[in-house]
Amino acid sequence: MPKQKRRIMDQKKKPSVFDVAAYILEKQPKKRSITAWKLQKLVYYCQAWGLVWDESPLFNEKIFAWANGPVVEELYQLYKGLFQIEKSQKGSSENLSEAQKDTVNHVLSAYGDKTAQWLSDLTHTEYPWIEAREGMEIGERGENEIKLSTMYEYYSSIDSCHKITS
Repeated sequence: MPKQKRRIMDQKKKPSVFDVAAYILEKQPKKRSITAWKLQKLVYYCQAWGLVWDESPLFNEKIFAWANGPVVEELYQLYKGLFQIEKSQKGSSENLSEAQKDTVNHVLSAYGDKTAQWLSDLTHTEYPWIEAREGMEIGERGENEIKLSTMYEYYSSIDSCHKITS
């Protein structure tokens, strides 16, 4: 995936998590839906790598360290009870700048073909989720936020050491 760091200068208003999710859903191959669980993980990685490459959060909504991995509660509430999602119910990809779409495209190139389980397992091995879950039992419900600063530090170290590839 290597992508160069850059500051986003052409930004009007920060998109919402719904805008990012809408773009992810639009980029899925024709007639293919994704699970709500996988959408959560892809949104998480978009935020993580956006912090590193663009030095700015992609969206303002908080990410929580739930038992099955990172979750944006607002997105969870929107698709609660749905397993497969084909089309966005809220948000618009038009609210993302070209630079932000480029970030999402790089994330999809690296993670888009992975299963929801694989992505969840990966997040469970990474420090931002582990730190936010500290002191909690396996499977325990919790509302601990995954800090943007922790995400930035962790994923910056991966980017500079490993040059993420798809």
